[in-house]
Amino acid sequence: MSSLTYDLTLAGLSVGSAAALTGIGLVVTYRATGVLNFAHGAIAMVCAYVLRSLVVEWNWPVWLAAAVTLLFLAPAIGVVLERFVFRPLAVLGGDPARTLMASIGVFVLLVGGAALVWGPGARDDAPELVPTDPWGQTAMVLLLAAGVGLVVRWTRFGRELRAVVDDRELAVLGGIDADRVAAAGWAFGAFTAGLTGVLLAPYVRLDPYGLPLLVMEVVAVAVAARMRSLPVAVAVALGIGVAQSQLTRLHPSGWGAPLLQSVGANLFVVALLVAALVLPGVGTREAPPGAVGARVRNPPGAWIVAAVLFLLPLGFAGSDLHTAVQVPALGVILLSLVVVTGRGGQISLGQAAYAGLGALFTALLAAGRFPGLPRLPELAAVAVAVLLVAPLGLLTGRPAIRRHGLALALATFAFGVGVSRFVFDQPYATSGLSPGRPAGFDDDRAYYVLELVLLAAALLVTRALRRGRTGRALAAMRDHERGASAAGVPVPSVKLLAFVAGAALAALGGALLGMGLRAFDAGAYDPVRSLLWFAAVAVLGADNTLGALAAATLLVGLDAGTRGGVAAALVGVLAVLTGRFPNGPYEALRERVRRRKGVLTPLGVRVRARTGAGGGVAPAEPVVPALAVVPTVPVMREPRTGRTGTRPAPAVLTARRLRARYDGFTALDGVDLVVPPGRVTAVVGPNGAGKSTLFHCLAGTLRPARGEVLFGGRDITRLPAHARTRLGVARTFQQLAVFPSLTVAENVRVGAEQGRVADPRAVERALALFGLDGPVRALPAAGLPTGTLRRVELARAFAGSPRVLLLDEPAAGLDTAEVTALARILGALAADGTALLVVEHDLDLVAGLADVVHVMAAGRIVASGPPGRVLHALEAAP
Repeated sequence: MSSLTYDLTLAGLSVGSAAALTGIGLVVTYRATGVLNFAHGAIAMVCAYVLRSLVVEWNWPVWLAAAVTLLFLAPAIGVVLERFVFRPLAVLGGDPARTLMASIGVFVLLVGGAALVWGPGARDDAPELVPTDPWGQTAMVLLLAAGVGLVVRWTRFGRELRAVVDDRELAVLGGIDADRVAAAGWAFGAFTAGLTGVLLAPYVRLDPYGLPLLVMEVVAVAVAARMRSLPVAVAVALGIGVAQSQLTRLHPSGWGAPLLQSVGANLFVVALLVAALVLPGVGTREAPPGAVGARVRNPPGAWIVAAVLFLLPLGFAGSDLHTAVQVPALGVILLSLVVVTGRGGQISLGQAAYAGLGALFTALLAAGRFPGLPRLPELAAVAVAVLLVAPLGLLTGRPAIRRHGLALALATFAFGVGVSRFVFDQPYATSGLSPGRPAGFDDDRAYYVLELVLLAAALLVTRALRRGRTGRALAAMRDHERGASAAGVPVPSVKLLAFVAGAALAALGGALLGMGLRAFDAGAYDPVRSLLWFAAVAVLGADNTLGALAAATLLVGLDAGTRGGVAAALVGVLAVLTGRFPNGPYEALRERVRRRKGVLTPLGVRVRARTGAGGGVAPAEPVVPALAVVPTVPVMREPRTGRTGTRPAPAVLTARRLRARYDGFTALDGVDLVVPPGRVTAVVGPNGAGKSTLFHCLAGTLRPARGEVLFGGRDITRLPAHARTRLGVARTFQQLAVFPSLTVAENVRVGAEQGRVADPRAVERALALFGLDGPVRALPAAGLPTGTLRRVELARAFAGSPRVLLLDEPAAGLDTAEVTALARILGALAADGTALLVVEHDLDLVAGLADVVHVMAAGRIVASGPPGRVLHALEAAP
């Protein structure tokens, strides 16, 4: 081995060792708690700052400062985070969206706190903790990984850790203290973060923004290890470190040389892009059906106050007005998050990249430096830049089609990091840019008026995406993606619309921000800004346009009038407390006032009525009426030979030789099924028999390994759920799939708008049929009783005029009277020619409703026939 190769290998091992430490900490924390600690880099930065302060400013011995920092401070940070931030979220159900929000909040809080305490400037006097011998660092990492592996494999704590990872609730029932396991995981993860920070600090910029981002770039090693395998994480880290070091010897030439050199110097970023965008997503199974934030109400008169506040700067002058021009621009950028995250329910941590591209493209177009395009006036440059950036929203929109929750957060974060490193940080793209302002708007006051006009236009676009058919489709996708697809919403297309619209708004805001500052500042669009903006919008109400404007004012105003970092610290505190008020501070305040006034929920009203208790407490909403009864259709019908004669009706939906497997287990083994029109077909059987798998194959949420599904003779095996709904195959879910932020009538309207037939009377007919046409129609679905929500879901499916209704446990949550009425309604639908397939555990309902019953066991249909004969034989079986 040549001397150069050997030296580069040693340098690569040093970098790889630090990355391996990060990977070990992230994997252990994730395995113990299910949380990807986005604050890992911020913890590393804080520990590095504390060590420097103890040694440089307080003159402590290095060994003592290191012991206090790594053995006491770092684990204490982890334990405090687990106890006061993430354990309350686990108690509330462990919603991954809120957990991710809290993790980002910790990151923002620590970064803002560090900027307040130590200042935003970089430090280059961090002490060296260990000698720069890479072999020693590598050996330490390998020993640490081996020790963790031995503990996990051979100790009682390791067995408890594996049990908690497999099934936390079952582990708790088995007597395992899951909180202790989680606290230990957080303490160890924080220790590795602190060790990473103090090792890296002497060789990189020690500042509140650079070091945390640098550490988070190497999250790729944990993702490549699927957040589980320590050996894989260590091997990937060391391999990338050595490869990145070896690539520095290459000196490419030609027009692409700067980009190639940048790729070689940022191989961990390339790995992050590959891991997040190409590899199968991690954390998908924990993805929530809802979004980070839902619709929240504004205080009375809030828009009037906002208008006055935004007009006040027109009376400013000098530096005050120069600062104020940043607020409308940032407001437009944050509105892009309202569209993507608040309305569309998609986690996006890369909006700063789109904003930066808007500013960069505008500057290049106005300067005549954009390839293939002439020099344009500033306003025309803004318009063209928005048109160029908007399609780039597909770069994050495409991965969002199949990714959710943590996987989507990583994908969008990786995109933002990639754009920052490979575009904004490259002199060949950004050097010498001085964006000007449009002609006639060079003065700050005139430019501020232009910004207000464009902000008003952005508000109108955002408002348009909250109303009408598109708005309901976006809200349905946000509230329950699978339910939206089952209602006929083309989820992939709607996701792409959200990301493209979000990219366009971010680009417009970025262009305005760049022209307002008269400079392209790469630091204004780095990935840390994305995290800060996302947290600020989320905590003030992600689906609240006024909240976005308030966030813009807060972020600009606090940092302009105080020492930098105040806004980040405040946003971080609010984000950390996201579990306490997930819909924003104002909504939490309203709820508290409401409780103090003694307003009862619908359940409380019914309990008070049944117990005969009096009092002057008013109900929160109107009492929900009972399910409508259809007296003209009997519950029990005569012989099951068909309602139009003895000739069997032709099949509407047919399954042939369906096979499906899960992890080596055969869930369906050559199942054939016919669902004819005008009849009720029931599928029964024990848990694990394959009923749900068969249902998902028919509905389009699962593609069978073999076999085919036919609808009226057409092969629909490969059609997604929303396409089947639009053909006329509607479904309901065993676990309720309603849209909480929409009213009852809006829930039903989604089904009518996206269904097979556009019937203007469909909504009213469905509401009346299911007893939802009273005051309850105007109530939000959130908070309504389970039985009422079951009726809402059925009404939504019926409103699309389906030819086939697939009903998964339709009687779940209904009382006896509601089940009886439901049976009458389903019988009426069948008599009208609708084909019904019912998967149900209530055998009494099946016996009174079904024309034919299929019994499943071990992935096969083992018996079929009239309900009387089949159910009698089933009950008589041992």
